[in-house]
Amino acid sequence: MSWIKLNLFVFLLSALASAALAAQESGELAAFDALVRPQDREHWSFQPVRRPAIPAVRDIASVRNPIDAFVLTKLEAHGWRPSRPADAPALLRRVFLDLIGLPPTLDEQSRFLNEPSAEALDEVVGELLARPSYGERWARHWLDLVRYAETNGYERDATKPHVWRFRDYVIRSLNDDKPFDRFVLEQIAGDELSDSSAETLIATGFHRLGHWDDEPADPKEDRFDQLDDIVSTTAQVFLGLSIGCARCHNHKFEPLTMHDYYRLVAVFDALVRPQNGRQELDLPAGTRAEIAAQTERDGRVAAIAREIAELRDAARRPFLDSGRSTLPADVLVGFWTDPAKRTDEQKQHVAKFAKQLDTESLAALPDETRHTIANAENRINELRASGASVPRAYFMHEPAPKPPVTNLLLRGKASRPGPQVAPGVPAVLVAAQPIFLAPNERTTRRRLSLARWIASPENPLTARVIVNRVWQFHFGEGLVRTSSEFGRSGDPPTHPELLDWLADWFVHDAGWSLKKLHRLIMTSNTYRMSKQWNAEYGTADPENRLLWRQNYRRLEVEAIRDSMLAASGQLNPKMFGPSMLPPVPKAALEGNSDPDKIWKPSDDREASRRTIYVFIKRAMVVPMLEVLDLCDTTRSSARRQVTTVAPQALSLFNGDFVNAQARHIAARLVREVGDDPDRQIDRLFALALCRPPRDSERKMLRRFLEAELAETARDSITAKSDVTAATNDARWLALEQLCRTILNLNEFVYTD
Repeated sequence: MSWIKLNLFVFLLSALASAALAAQESGELAAFDALVRPQDREHWSFQPVRRPAIPAVRDIASVRNPIDAFVLTKLEAHGWRPSRPADAPALLRRVFLDLIGLPPTLDEQSRFLNEPSAEALDEVVGELLARPSYGERWARHWLDLVRYAETNGYERDATKPHVWRFRDYVIRSLNDDKPFDRFVLEQIAGDELSDSSAETLIATGFHRLGHWDDEPADPKEDRFDQLDDIVSTTAQVFLGLSIGCARCHNHKFEPLTMHDYYRLVAVFDALVRPQNGRQELDLPAGTRAEIAAQTERDGRVAAIAREIAELRDAARRPFLDSGRSTLPADVLVGFWTDPAKRTDEQKQHVAKFAKQLDTESLAALPDETRHTIANAENRINELRASGASVPRAYFMHEPAPKPPVTNLLLRGKASRPGPQVAPGVPAVLVAAQPIFLAPNERTTRRRLSLARWIASPENPLTARVIVNRVWQFHFGEGLVRTSSEFGRSGDPPTHPELLDWLADWFVHDAGWSLKKLHRLIMTSNTYRMSKQWNAEYGTADPENRLLWRQNYRRLEVEAIRDSMLAASGQLNPKMFGPSMLPPVPKAALEGNSDPDKIWKPSDDREASRRTIYVFIKRAMVVPMLEVLDLCDTTRSSARRQVTTVAPQALSLFNGDFVNAQARHIAARLVREVGDDPDRQIDRLFALALCRPPRDSERKMLRRFLEAELAETARDSITAKSDVTAATNDARWLALEQLCRTILNLNEFVYTD
């Protein structure tokens, strides 16, 4: 029976291949589109976005903005009420951690908690959205989606040159509140925009962020693997669709065909990865005029440099022959020897002493020649200072405007090209394919055509997907819980009317402004609910799909680490630029072939920058980041996993970083409030948890300090003859242990 099934399977494959080849011969691909049925277009996410009316509710007092009305109407249908508002300290900390990933300072706590009100919290939201640290917090969410890392992965895991500029681009774009539709255009087609610039070229690094094999077994297959990474990431990030399955066959669960997939491949097929064999290359990022000006300037500099080199070379030989050099005789022999015939030792000597010989020979030149060289060097300096240099950046490019021929690949194999495919978009999303721009003198403009369609208000997915993502990061769950899967395989929205209202409002009222969307969400009563449990509601709706309370949300590792640095007073606010490398345990490097070279830690000050500036190496993720659930950097990550495993407790309790911050906090407490234990406990709670301790907590921590002091003092006095010094050491160590304990509380690693 199995033999019959196998033969039937082979027959079907053969029939499919024959059908595809027949389609190639006739130039027809309409059969693929015919697989998309009218009922497929009836799926909720493929329908146009239409703004529903704001529902009327009985409890008008609980409505601050339309979000509350949409949520409350579902609760009232069940006879339920929303949870009460969270208390003021919890709300303040929640808002700070959500928007900037840092706790409020002592002054910020005092200002709000002296006169807390809903309107005062509205002002806090607005002020935080204007801070540079907002972009640092929310850029990391976007970097998860676009599979950002700074190395290629695979065996050699080479560094991507200047890729950190893309990270900085995202931070700046969010801080500037760049309209999201423009944000889309720049990342997909920044080089094809009429106003392209260094910024928009850097943005197109989006296509090149994935992992890359610098020595593939099959280069042709690898080329389509790269295109698959680009197509799949673009569809997931902007459209919330998983289309990668259609590389080899029509999608089994979605109305997405192979033709749809290869239409998108055709859009990106003109992109070329700059490389020299295994080596990745960067490119100049600037306007055509800027690049041309720098090229002309560099040419003039190179010509002058050649003149200087010729003068130096002409002087070197006579000087060597004069016998006036102070270099050792064996070194001079190396310089006399024909470069092609030098031994390895002579080559080393030449490399080591060339600068000294140049200095000697230059000093021996006639004054006129030295003045000529000096004037030439001045001209070089003047040319270099005459204009800003174009930055180098990491992105692909289209070397010619003529698009390559794209074929549908049978079974997804590069070795089996099928019919030719024109650029387009998934048929289920449009009544007719959008018109693609003709090539101009520089590029195919296919990506620009796609980007304009994606960022169009008529696209039913883009606005829905992004407002859902923002909602997810504020509530822990999206209105659509499968936030990168809006197709039939995904979850339906819990509040479809609210999702569509937000999507329409975001485009037409907010002008694609993410900051306005944050403000709308965070000024709602729905966002400000407490996490208070209700047994009746919890039994009926344990996953809180009706939003009767706020969800528990553990902080991402970036916010945990940054909050520790803020509490200790060690946070370095430096923004932008190359990434830093924090210290890592030696054991983490032992499995590498070059443990002494793979990771050169930055100094303490540089390593205390925000975690978004940590160097992300695919083959060796910083252990603290990895154990606390950093995203998978090889593919788009719509949300982080939240695991509870033993290494997390070990890292937070025994890790060098946490213990170092505990020491810094202890020193800060002594410096700011002295030796009084009650004042130390109060200040520690304010710094770490943004609230005062309860009486029971203060008593328990006093007992903890006393017990630690007694035990540590006993050991110290045994080891030291100076009882006073031993007692002081014990008091310090007890305080340090108290700080470490607070940093390990669940309350510290949860928003509230």
